[in-house]
Amino acid sequence: METKYEEHAKIFKAFCDEKRLQILELLRSGEKCACVLLEQLDLGQSGLSYHMKILVDSGIVESRQEGKWVHYKISQNGSAYAAALLKELTTSNAFLEANTCCKQ
Repeated sequence: METKYEEHAKIFKAFCDEKRLQILELLRSGEKCACVLLEQLDLGQSGLSYHMKILVDSGIVESRQEGKWVHYKISQNGSAYAAALLKELTTSNAFLEANTCCKQ
């Protein structure tokens, strides 16, 4: 069973590569077939497949099969979860722990 930290790491891994960021930029305008992504990126099919697996596994991108091609789009739920997670992890909760330091 995956820990919450492993799940969170998958999300942030999706954003940690310039090719994946480029793919996300292309998907901002809507769903794209893998064939379109291949035309617009300097990647072979195996390279695209590698990056898309990471994006889909993170939940940020959704995929659907149509014939021999896969179509990809940004997941509204996945992107909202990633944004909320980033906010949660970067918002201080110091006021909750303010009185726990060596003041005895």
